[in-house]
Amino acid sequence: MSTAAEKEWLYALDISDATWQRAPGDAVEAVEVAFLERGAVAMRNSTEPDVVLRYTKAEWDAFVLGARDGEFDLEL
Repeated sequence: MSTAAEKEWLYALDISDATWQRAPGDAVEAVEVAFLERGAVAMRNSTEPDVVLRYTKAEWDAFVLGARDGEFDLEL
């Protein structure tokens, strides 16, 4: 499946019954993720649950690998 077709499929996917997960804690504002079909992932901010970003498996895998490799670490 081409990247464009995969993104089209992903954004057409009904996620109304998705199971959202967040890190433990009592924070009012948190990042929440839902694992979808075909290894795709949806992400949202708990204070704006109607704004959902969706990532293909390849995009999510690249993000996770980059995070593990320190690609997003801030230099303070």
